[in-house]
Amino acid sequence: MKTLKFKLYNHQQNRYLKRSINAAGVIYNHCIALHRRYYRMYGNHLNCAKLQSYRVKLRKCKPFWQTVGSQAVQELCQSIERAYLLFFKHHKKGVSPPGFKKIKKYKSFTLKPAGYKFIGGNWVKIANCVYQYWDSREIEETVKTLTIKRTALGELLMIVVVDDVSEPEGKFKTGKIAGFDLGWKTFLTISHGTKIESPQFLKQSINAIKTASCQHSQKRKESANRERARKNLVRKHEDVANRRCNWFWKMAHELTDKFDVLCFETLNIKGMQRLWGRKISDLAFGEFLQILQWIATKKGKHVVFLWRWYPSSKTCSDCGHVLESLDISVREWRWSFCQSIKGQDENAALNIQAVGASTVRLGDVRQAMPAIAV
Repeated sequence: MKTLKFKLYNHQQNRYLKRSINAAGVIYNHCIALHRRYYRMYGNHLNCAKLQSYRVKLRKCKPFWQTVGSQAVQELCQSIERAYLLFFKHHKKGVSPPGFKKIKKYKSFTLKPAGYKFIGGNWVKIANCVYQYWDSREIEETVKTLTIKRTALGELLMIVVVDDVSEPEGKFKTGKIAGFDLGWKTFLTISHGTKIESPQFLKQSINAIKTASCQHSQKRKESANRERARKNLVRKHEDVANRRCNWFWKMAHELTDKFDVLCFETLNIKGMQRLWGRKISDLAFGEFLQILQWIATKKGKHVVFLWRWYPSSKTCSDCGHVLESLDISVREWRWSFCQSIKGQDENAALNIQAVGASTVRLGDVRQAMPAIAV
């Protein structure tokens, strides 16, 4: 599957779509209330078939609910059931059940093929109304679903899910492999010695965001000035997110053009966020790896992830000895066995490359004997 995103033109008819999103939010909260009541009475979650049959009866006597297509409501009920099944399966691991949402913050509704129709050019018909969108790219594949999403600024996006039948752009061309160490001091350390620093877009704009947030909090609630201040704050955050995403896409294309196999270690991002907070959120390792994987798959390249507990920093890339402990503040040291001087990030990148090559059967990495702690 592939997701395409288009922006709808601002028009008076867009109020019907916004009204439909609000109605979907009302139906969502009503379904959550029914699930909770059913669980209190019978000790089990409400079946999706029963919920949809009851929803059909309510929809006939509530005109506001009819602004949302029947297929969109079916998709909504199915998503709620999936969320409850996930909760009952993994509730011991900290997964929380779906909760109520404010109508103003409810974002989207999804339509199946019978709920929309592309009528040529950059026009789409939804519920007897025709809307125009920015045709930044052609939709050549088979469309599976169409989602109308409302952003925090009140703009409307059309998200189209299509079948991705395109073949990889090219097979292995460079024949090169590299290991990459992600760090909070240096964003990316490559095994051949190159270091890539993160621009830290949030840090660059933090003063402007703090000023906008302060101005927003000083305005009277539910006033026009507060709404303008809120939109100004949202624009500041969107600017940071867009610049970071643009940098990630460019760097992912650059790395996949240079290397055919890219090796990374599996990170505990949530644990890192608890330790370093905003710094890790600004680096956004998860978003970068997701973009890199998508581009690598498209180009026919391989992204290899190592076992999370592999001691890449505590293992010497020359002699293979392993330290019992290593403080993160120690950035460079001399190994007592082979007398080589190693930096923590460079040493980890070399080990990641070696183990990654062994994983994809491009080399041989033997188990190192445990060493005495230095």
